Amino acid sequence: MVLLSMKIIAQNRKAFHDYHIEEKCEAGIALVGTEVKSAREGRANLKDSYVLIKDGEAFLLNCHISPYKHGNIMNHEPLRTRKLLLHKKEILKLQAKTAQKGYSLIPLKLYCKGPHIKVEIGLAKGKRQYEKRETIKRKEADREIERAIRSRTR
Repeated sequence: MVLLSMKIIAQNRKAFHDYHIEEKCEAGIALVGTEVKSAREGRANLKDSYVLIKDGEAFLLNCHISPYKHGNIMNHEPLRTRKLLLHKKEILKLQAKTAQKGYSLIPLKLYCKGPHIKVEIGLAKGKRQYEKRETIKRKEADREIERAIRSRTR
């Protein structure tokens, strides 16, 4: 068994703050040459991006991959719509789940897995404002407990 190295290119940290992530899946992404080179340099951003399923195909929208700095006039457009590479069964399953009220598909991270660039997609349901505040309070309480434990052990 060969272990493939995994280098994270970009993460969507805000997704975990704004949404309940109920399910995750991995998808390939169709990129042009200069996009691959730019992404490997870490010049990608998933903020405000989302996945749309249209005509039995999945597309990644609003994902910003900066133009390759050593590119020429044939460089790519930074915010172009990119096709996600998923099996038909996976697409149909995700489409059925997003048809339910309140669910959407959000890219969570973009990473290199061996020679390929993959995107992790999360089936997400939006949090309400009071749920976001509860999450923040819970995290702060956990940090306080950790600090107290660390100070006692010293």
